[in-house]
Amino acid sequence: MTAETQLPQATGSCCSPSGSCHDGAGADAEQGGVTTVYQVTGMTCGHCEGAVSEEISGIEGVTSVKAVASTGQVTVISRAPLDEEAVRAAVDEAGYELAGRA
Repeated sequence: MTAETQLPQATGSCCSPSGSCHDGAGADAEQGGVTTVYQVTGMTCGHCEGAVSEEISGIEGVTSVKAVASTGQVTVISRAPLDEEAVRAAVDEAGYELAGRA
């Protein structure tokens, strides 16, 4: 009976009690990190977002990446400010172009 009572209160989804997959990790990363928004050209779909996110995630110190194809914006949270040339190289490796900071 206790498990039945606690289960609905403890889970909203498989990821967090609020139902968001990113609530816990994103909030922690933002509190202790640097947020930078970049403008990337050429992204048109979810696959593009994934390719850019994967490459930027490989940069040392990056804790979170969110790419949005419809706006071309990529939000990166890192432990310290990133070298823009490292971000440019990662975006280039993914097959897109870094236009600069948004």
